Amino acid sequence: MRILGIDPGSRTTGFGVIDIVGKDSVYIASGCIRTPPNAALPRRLHIIAEDIFEIVKRYQPQVAAIEQVFVNVNPSSTLMLGQARGAAIAALTLNGLSVFEYSALQVKQAVVGKGKAAKQQVQHMVMQMLKLSEKPQADAADALAVALTHHLRNHLMMKNLGARKVKGGRFV
Repeated sequence: MRILGIDPGSRTTGFGVIDIVGKDSVYIASGCIRTPPNAALPRRLHIIAEDIFEIVKRYQPQVAAIEQVFVNVNPSSTLMLGQARGAAIAALTLNGLSVFEYSALQVKQAVVGKGKAAKQQVQHMVMQMLKLSEKPQADAADALAVALTHHLRNHLMMKNLGARKVKGGRFV
């Protein structure tokens, strides 16, 4: 399975692509979609959506995972982040992908083991888990962490379902 992870932002949106081979996560690609700082919001949203279309076309993921918006101290920033996230989700779903959402807390817990982890800890664990020789950019590392979270949570769920006995066509 190929997973596309997205860390949305109105100025910088990170993306990360991983393959799942058995139980292993294999790095495919990562990077950042950068929008011009002076550009109007509609132009930035257009760039995000257009670039995500290109990323999906190039890497052909089967599913996408995206970080949920956290409520910022500044309501205007929260609203812009939500709009960037919406543009990303629209681009993903228009490409026929199922989109799974994870909070920053869930991502940090899955990748680092604690919900209050710093960005540097997330970067370090992403490097370890994907056996990377170089540190990815912060937003790209966050996107890879989102993709890894989807794999880890999905793997754990399937493992738990497999451990249950099936009786009469239902899990018990």
